[in-house]
This record gives sequence, C-alpha cells and structure tokens, in this order.
Amino acid sequence: MNEDRIDEQTAPQAPPAFALTTGRTRGYHRTAVDTFLASARRAFETGRDEMGAVDVRTASFPLVKGGYVVADVDAALGRVEDAFAAREREQVVRSRGAGAWVEQAREDAQLILDHLARPRRHRFARTGVLTFGYRIDEVDHVTTRIVRYLRDGEGLTAEQLRSAAFRMQRGGYREEQVDALLDAAIDVILAVR
Repeated sequence: MNEDRIDEQTAPQAPPAFALTTGRTRGYHRTAVDTFLASARRAFETGRDEMGAVDVRTASFPLVKGGYVVADVDAALGRVEDAFAAREREQVVRSRGAGAWVEQAREDAQLILDHLARPRRHRFARTGVLTFGYRIDEVDHVTTRIVRYLRDGEGLTAEQLRSAAFRMQRGGYREEQVDALLDAAIDVILAVR
C-alpha cells in the first residue's frame, strides 16, 4: 500500500469538501485541510484571537495522491484570509479609530516602498552561486507592480500576489525575503480594501 494514501484511506468516509486529484497528481492532504478549516471556522465564529489572517496565509499541508486539488483549497483559503483580515480591521477601527488603521497601513506601505527603492536585480539578498533562489527578473517584475500599486494606485489584488510563483535559478533571490515582502504587501492590500 502506498504510504501517501494510508491516512486518507483510514479517514471517515465523508463527502470531500473539494475536488480530488487523480492519477499521479498530488493534492493537499484531506484530513489536514479539513482540520485546519474547522479550526479556522471555530476561531472566526467565537471571535477569539487564536487565529488570524496571517495564520491562514501561512498554512501549509502535505501533498499526497488523491488529495484535494491545490487551486481549489488555495482559493478557499484566500476567502478565509479575507474574512479574518476584514474582522481584524473592524476590531482595530472600533478600538483605536479609523485614523490609526490608515496610519498603520501607510507606514507599512512606506516600508515596502523603501525596500523596493533599491535598484532592479539588487532588491533582495541572493543565494550562493551553487544554491537556487527565486528567479531575479520574475521577482523584479512582480515587485515593480507592487511599487506601481502603492505609489501610483495601479490595480493589484491580494489574489494576484498570493498566486505569484517564481521559477528557480542559481544565485537567485532568497525565498524567505521575497515571501516576507509579498506577505507584507498582501497585508497592505487587505488593509485598504
């Protein structure tokens, strides 16, 4: 028996919440996704701060054969993240006022712009020449779109940043730095919706 399928076959036979992968395609582990989404629902409905938009954005699940289709789950997680972000914004506005929320979003946006003021091809630390990192030209293209959004008001959505994917290259940008900046940009986009 394939190890990837052990947990999925022993799970209770409830109708799947999302479409399932077939053949050799791997998808998100069904039980892990279902458990996470149930926890997110409880946290949202009770209003406790045990989970927030950042927790939803950074959630990850094992890939297995016969799992949930990744794109379907990612789309649902985007909606859940949006709901948590809206609630967080509402709580801050209620407790500290709209001005505090706007000022924090403005400060965050300025930090991103300051970072991205660096010249193209030098916006992030690089991996070593024998190590793979994100492809520099692709990251620079996306970060230029972020600058245009923040500075000029050009259209850009959180979903576009969530779905940004970069090929790898030797000596490319360090993944963790790029991912952190994309997360910060998503936070700003969600804050000003």
